[in-house]
Amino acid sequence: MPEHGRVPKYFAVKSRLQAVLAELGEGAPLPAERELAAEYGVSRATLRQAISELVLEGRLSAQQGRGTFVAAPKLIQPLDLVSYTEAIRAMGRTPGRRIVTAERLPAPADLAARLGIEPGAEVIHLERLLLADGEPLGLESTYLPAARFPTILDVLEPGGSLYRCMTEKLGVVFGEADEQIETALASPREAQLLGTNPALPMLLMLRSTRDSAGVPIERVRSLYRGDRIGFMTRLRAPR
Repeated sequence: MPEHGRVPKYFAVKSRLQAVLAELGEGAPLPAERELAAEYGVSRATLRQAISELVLEGRLSAQQGRGTFVAAPKLIQPLDLVSYTEAIRAMGRTPGRRIVTAERLPAPADLAARLGIEPGAEVIHLERLLLADGEPLGLESTYLPAARFPTILDVLEPGGSLYRCMTEKLGVVFGEADEQIETALASPREAQLLGTNPALPMLLMLRSTRDSAGVPIERVRSLYRGDRIGFMTRLRAPR
């Protein structure tokens, strides 16, 4: 609430729209702008501002050429060393992955330091689109030391879990990871792959994972649609 006690018009409209969304239900189309503007006694510019915020928050889905619809609830994934596939399946959704890039390349100095290898040593870069019920949620780039995982591209199923493949087929025992989370904007290419607007904020996650002996396993850069997925972790008081 502003100090002067007046609620901006668009915010009041947004609050009323939220009640409408609950009544309409997932997938329902939003009534026409002119109807809503007339009903609420505001300009269409004010109405659009309210709608834009609801799109940013993931409550509405704007589909070019079709209209604006009530979005499905966000998926909330636990922050843990678990497979994306298993986490999405535990939420009652159907997980999927699509390989975008699979290549071998020399590691630049900063990546080599993260992986505990010499600069220029070969790494495997695996870029995959993360899906839930066929909807793109994230774009994940994983970098692995090629000397340790020379056969990973041969044994990994295209739509399967990388973590499951590494544990069951390659005997990897995961130990711990450091993860950094921040906001970012997608590049035009990334936005196209994710089916989102480049102007919408994304969640950028950077993970460095080590095995049970403390040896680096991977460096992962994941870009998630902030309007479709969130993350949860449990915090404990220090002992």
